[in-house]
Amino acid sequence: QVQLVESGGGLVQPGGSLRLSCAASGSMLRVYSMGWYRHFPGNRRELVAQIIFTSSFAAYYADSVRGRFTISRDNAKNTVYLQMNSLKPEDTAVYYCHAAHESRDYWGQGTQVTVSS
Repeated sequence: QVQLVESGGGLVQPGGSLRLSCAASGSMLRVYSMGWYRHFPGNRRELVAQIIFTSSFAAYYADSVRGRFTISRDNAKNTVYLQMNSLKPEDTAVYYCHAAHESRDYWGQGTQVTVSS
């Protein structure tokens, strides 16, 4: 079992920044990647960013956020962060933390990010 607790969403003006956090606990040894998805109205889902837990900790970014968002991990705290800069109204969505465990996927509860003036 893996538990994911997210924090850091909210309302921000266009051009602003937010940092999302995802604190993980449980059977982390068998988790091979963590990342963030976002869900838009109409049930569209997008993988925003992901870290693969290999020796290089390679990161993946969606084209829509590359250069504006940064994913990082604090190993000591088992926490993954998503630093979001230069936010745009089209970034408005519910953001979910995701962990890929060898047995199944785990999801956080979701946090709303709203970019509006």
